[in-house]
Amino acid sequence: MVGFDIGGTKCGVCIGEEIGGKLQILDKRSIPTDHTISPYEMIERMCTLLEEMTDKIDCIGISCGGPLDSKQGIIQSPPNLPGWDNISVVKYLENKYSCKAYLQNDANACAVAEWLFGAGKGCQNMVFLTFGTGLGAGLILNGQLYSGISDMAGECGHIRLASFGPVGYGKAGSFEGFCSGSGIAQLGQMMAKEKLQMGEEVSYCDDMSKIGDVTAKLIAEYANQGYDDARAVYRVCGEMLGRGLAILIDILNPEKIVLGSIFQRCEHLLRDEMERTINRESLATANDVCQVVSALLEENIGDYAALAVAAMGGK
Repeated sequence: MVGFDIGGTKCGVCIGEEIGGKLQILDKRSIPTDHTISPYEMIERMCTLLEEMTDKIDCIGISCGGPLDSKQGIIQSPPNLPGWDNISVVKYLENKYSCKAYLQNDANACAVAEWLFGAGKGCQNMVFLTFGTGLGAGLILNGQLYSGISDMAGECGHIRLASFGPVGYGKAGSFEGFCSGSGIAQLGQMMAKEKLQMGEEVSYCDDMSKIGDVTAKLIAEYANQGYDDARAVYRVCGEMLGRGLAILIDILNPEKIVLGSIFQRCEHLLRDEMERTINRESLATANDVCQVVSALLEENIGDYAALAVAAMGGK
């Protein structure tokens, strides 16, 4: 199997195989995404990487940020890939290598990877949340990837959880606003401003001029040192995470919700408040059968995701 991971910063190519229900990466290469050349020239550069690794190309999985049309295999102007307008990547690769190729958006691809080979293995109904720079989701429902009529299913980051709050997905108080790297940074900056304007000390920011330097990572560092003002930021995030997950639990009735990225690193700062809120907000009969767990495919998730698209497509 071959995986193409197309991103705004870099593009990766990997080869792998499924052995005993586990996915093994055999080799991988990556190059910076060059925005000065055409998309098809960039794809050709990826093909060159692939051909340097192997001449046995039987199935290709492609993971890329949306919007896209997975059924037609077309990338449709992702914001981080300017100029990638209606790029028929599946047709291009199928014609070039005379094999099947499959395309999925990156959140769906990660969901498939965790479902087939990670924390959601064996589940029939699973939700995967990226919880990184943004908040995207992939849905496995009744043992199948559910992407909706136009590949827009799972955009739960756009759900408004509060009338006021950090901005994410173009909406103040959204799920992504509270539960993403950029949202946590905004939340920490807001809470720091309140204290600094009242003459109070803030552990992770000692001056108003440094507000712009506050990041989710910085706040986590101080929270891990025991500073309560930093831990308070993550408690708010945990509460809003619980509210969002309670909605998903009530609507979708999944057996597992798998959380990636920030949750993997900061579960100890988020879980208590998250669970308190889920227990308060969700239906007990749905909550009782749902586990909220950390993703297992930590490193190389982009490679696993692209290969998982190939693995799923070939079944």
